[in-house]
Amino acid sequence: AGQSLALVGLSGSGKTTIVKLLMRFYDPTEGSILINGIDLRDYQARSVRALMGVVLQDVALFNDSIGENIAFARPGANQESVREAARTAHAEEFILKLDQQYDTKVGERGIKLSGGEKQRIAISRAVLKNPDLIILDEATSALDSESEELVQQGLERLMHKRTSVVIAHRLSTVMGAHLILVMQNGEVVEQGTHASLVEKKGGLYARLFSLQTQGRHLAMAS
Repeated sequence: AGQSLALVGLSGSGKTTIVKLLMRFYDPTEGSILINGIDLRDYQARSVRALMGVVLQDVALFNDSIGENIAFARPGANQESVREAARTAHAEEFILKLDQQYDTKVGERGIKLSGGEKQRIAISRAVLKNPDLIILDEATSALDSESEELVQQGLERLMHKRTSVVIAHRLSTVMGAHLILVMQNGEVVEQGTHASLVEKKGGLYARLFSLQTQGRHLAMAS
């Protein structure tokens, strides 16, 4: 409880499959997933999902106001609770600049908002839900650097003192995780902290981190 687990690896390595198993979109055909020592299949799927807050790369927004989109996480929430969630997620700063603020319609699938704005709405939802477990699936991978920084600040507030499972392509975002699992072809091939994995000679994590670090240095140089 209260710790962060990161899942990293190349595309198709099985990271999202683990999240789908956690949320009981399907059950394992071998082995088991335990929550406090009890098989996940002994819980109702609805009760398990009620404890989870999920922020995905592709945010599902419906064509209604920003306030209603946030409140979707907790039907019946009052306006001040919605605003507090938006403030925690660093969303209110852009919401208050809009002509109709919280009453602004977002358009079909949130077409009137930028990627970073949609992500901050998704984080606001998760904050409002106040879940025990946070699942983040590539939540910042499609954002520019400025938007990523704002979203990352919101995510850090959301994850504070909560258990979190984070899928990340950019390894710089998971360096502080309590445990990192490195996946390849559906298997966990390495595990440890960032400090231990980056020092592992010939390791997959060390290679990926080196490639990403070199890429950033080249981009800054150009």
